[in-house]
Amino acid sequence: MDKQIRVAEASVVVAALPERVWKALTDPADVKEYFLGTNVTSTWREGAPVTFEGEWQGKSYQDKGTVLEARLNELLRITHYSPLSGLPDEPDSYHTVEYGLEPVAEGTRVSITQGNNKSDDEAAESEKLWGMVLGNLKEYLED
Repeated sequence: MDKQIRVAEASVVVAALPERVWKALTDPADVKEYFLGTNVTSTWREGAPVTFEGEWQGKSYQDKGTVLEARLNELLRITHYSPLSGLPDEPDSYHTVEYGLEPVAEGTRVSITQGNNKSDDEAAESEKLWGMVLGNLKEYLED
């Protein structure tokens, strides 16, 4: 039997155009404002590396991944690995994270899906974290 891959999902509607939301997802200065002080580095081209640096719960981290797909103002899909997970740096230890942008009457629906969670608890924690990040994004873009 194949192991079940648990998925974490979160979404929010932001009163902003998809172009502005995309910039907030990919511009390091914007990301730092709403994503828990994270410093992100990438060209956001398919195949490009992504690094996330900062501090989480009192511990410094330097996470990494790769851009799998990037469709301007629509979709960003990356892999993500965190050494703080305690897991070895190998493909099975990476999450896939997909940011989807959908124009709606009120602005843009931003959806995040994180795959390859190792347990229901990890998926639930990830949903809480992504919910918080999306709440911060909404507040940041609507202020």
